Amino acid sequence: MSDASLPDAPLPDAPLPDAGRNWVDRHAPEGLKPWLKLGRFDRPIGVWLLLLPGWQGVALALAHYRKTPGAYEIWLFIGFALGACLMRAAGCAFNDIVDRDIDRQVARTAARPVASGRISVKAAWAFIVGCSLAALLILLTLNLTAILLGVASLGLVAAYPFMKRITWWPQAWLGLTFNWGALMGYAAAGGFVTTAGLYPILGAYTPLIWAGLWLWLGGVFWTLGYDTIYALQDIEDDAMVGVKSSARRLGGRVRLGVGVFYGLAVIFAAVAGWSANLGAGYFGVLIAYAAHLAWQIRSLRADDPALALRLFKSNREAGLVLLVAITLGALV
Repeated sequence: MSDASLPDAPLPDAPLPDAGRNWVDRHAPEGLKPWLKLGRFDRPIGVWLLLLPGWQGVALALAHYRKTPGAYEIWLFIGFALGACLMRAAGCAFNDIVDRDIDRQVARTAARPVASGRISVKAAWAFIVGCSLAALLILLTLNLTAILLGVASLGLVAAYPFMKRITWWPQAWLGLTFNWGALMGYAAAGGFVTTAGLYPILGAYTPLIWAGLWLWLGGVFWTLGYDTIYALQDIEDDAMVGVKSSARRLGGRVRLGVGVFYGLAVIFAAVAGWSANLGAGYFGVLIAYAAHLAWQIRSLRADDPALALRLFKSNREAGLVLLVAITLGALV
């Protein structure tokens, strides 16, 4: 039998362009690599950016109500980490199903598992269902307010992949979605907030979580800034296939735009700390958070995609700085 009559051997799963050196390509079994890449486990920065607002929300509620963390609060940090991994994986898979035709036309995304045909659409849906059911089990361990917020977030998640087709600001929608954990974390750790004496017209037990809302809004603008930086990588391909983004909309004013978004992120973070009665430690470290964002703005160059990716990834450190600020705000 000639070699030409033999079936082709499967090609190894090559690293994706923006994944860098990662544990999936280096250590995962070959058969698992497409599934791990479907959930973006080769790029953990997305898990961090989804997780950190949730942790910040939990920490802010504990600081606001001067709570000492017990078993439930410790579980919140663990549960939010697991939930972030699962829901980010499900959201990315859903995004890949919706965007598979566009992804095939963009150099950075053409090799994604669904776009490249390594994973079928039907199999990707099964992956989404499995991740979502596991996340639901975690959600049900939280209080009612957090559960309702978690259910409400599904609308944001489902709509996100379509935003790039109908608005120049899909990054703003991502901000609403990715930072929803700040509201959930604050509600899970703090529950309903009494407003008597502060907002009498609202009644004594209106479930409005003002400090958590300010934290969420700060996170929305933070995400709008860092995802605009991320979108600079695809600006030429997006123009060719007709995909909209804040980076395209801002054009030559992208640095100014990111500066405005980051400035608002710092302002709302400061208001959140003030609303939660945090101490001087919070505002001292908040200066470091603002400085990190200012460094990103100063370093940004619209014509350097590699730099844009590095700046985007540096937001894990920015989010951790804000988490440290909240923690110190309760102590100092």
